[in-house]
Amino acid sequence: MTSTVELTYESTSRFAQVRPDLQLHYHEAGVGNGPTIVLLHGGGPGASSWSNFARNIPVLAQNFHVIAVDQPGYGKSDKPVDHPQYFAHSASALKDLLDHLQITERVHLLGNSLGGGAAVRFALDYPQRAGKLVLMGPGGLSVNVFGPDPTEGVKNLAKFSYEPTRANLEAFLRIMVFDQSLITEELIDERFASASTPESLAAARAMGKSFSGPDFELGMLWRDAYKLRQPVLLIWGREDRVNPLDGAIVATKLIPRVQLHVFGGCGHWAQLEKFDEFNRLAADFLAGSRKEK
Repeated sequence: MTSTVELTYESTSRFAQVRPDLQLHYHEAGVGNGPTIVLLHGGGPGASSWSNFARNIPVLAQNFHVIAVDQPGYGKSDKPVDHPQYFAHSASALKDLLDHLQITERVHLLGNSLGGGAAVRFALDYPQRAGKLVLMGPGGLSVNVFGPDPTEGVKNLAKFSYEPTRANLEAFLRIMVFDQSLITEELIDERFASASTPESLAAARAMGKSFSGPDFELGMLWRDAYKLRQPVLLIWGREDRVNPLDGAIVATKLIPRVQLHVFGGCGHWAQLEKFDEFNRLAADFLAGSRKEK
């Protein structure tokens, strides 16, 4: 690979009014550099596309047209609280964004945790629009065979939602990673400022509630995993305390065209903890995409 391009939050920031009642914020880089890859972040307090993928975007943009979306309810996107099951909600919003941008060819999807679930839902609901999938500890697709449910990470996520203190946020973030040095005071402050606004808290509660709503079965992605015809790369951290590694067992059994890569010494944020290796792995997996039908 060539050296990475200097890209900033401001230079890549975009807004799109995808519906009369929904504006999405996203980052764009690498226009004209290759197929489009959509990055979908996780669902932790204060999460956004930039917080999850700031270091990955410049690397991937060398070979791909990158769109990193603030999913509904996160970052600078609108934060509706009346919506269907969240994976379907986010997938539908992404489809509207792609229509708005006039991107009609297949896009590849790279999703972490909640974003992994949204990516799978998009591939199931709009199969002709989805290319390859790179999924890191994806929600909804993983089924804990041995680990407890809810997991330690999910419990801490819920605790912050109803007791939104800085201490609870820090406790959640520390569960995300194996390498504790990644959780800096600056990161905690930044995420807390974003997560603790009334709008963000209401959106987070609505997101959680949607998983037990009347259409909750849309979140049980593992039941439809056999329908995925796209090549799928599952990436897991061995020390993941949010969606533990045993959650990959059912997915690898059901998905027809699947690979699994496990990083030792890694938690739920493989894209950060194993930055260089992750970028190479994802880029290499997607490199043959031009030949995919």
